[in-house]
Amino acid sequence: MKKVKAGKIRELSAAEMDKRSAEIREELFKLRFQHATGQLENPVRMRTLRRELARVLTVKHEQAAAAAKPAGKAG
Repeated sequence: MKKVKAGKIRELSAAEMDKRSAEIREELFKLRFQHATGQLENPVRMRTLRRELARVLTVKHEQAAAAAKPAGKAG
């Protein structure tokens, strides 16, 4: 369970980030069910995934904001 850095996420394309966020959301969904039924073996994994999802969404929003910023205007 290795921590994914934001720099690695920035190297991904928009489609890859969308795919990764969908995978994380699906895994979190499954882990929530395991937690509710008492079958969750590693509760720290939920926190790790939530933070990784936040990193992916943050980078995605940063890139969207940078793209929306008017190009060519200085100062």
